Amino acid sequence: MYIHLMTEEEQKAVVRALRGWQFQRKHGSLYDRGSADSYYGRPRDPHYGGVGGDSGPRVDQGLSIDEIAEYYAGYEYNERFGDKKDYR
Repeated sequence: MYIHLMTEEEQKAVVRALRGWQFQRKHGSLYDRGSADSYYGRPRDPHYGGVGGDSGPRVDQGLSIDEIAEYYAGYEYNERFGDKKDYR
């Protein structure tokens, strides 16, 4: 049996390929706000911050296409795989 051990560069390439697009998911981030809006049944409204702690003030103007995509990724992920707030 032959086992090929990968070089460090090959290992890094595999990790990069498997990782794919990663978003910052800390409290108040674009991804976090998108998933929270979905969870609470709020309409899509790309923004970040404004939720206390170290999230800073709410920012919803001048977002780049990539930033809007990050918000929508969080929203869509929760729509497909997440939960919804039960207001009963």
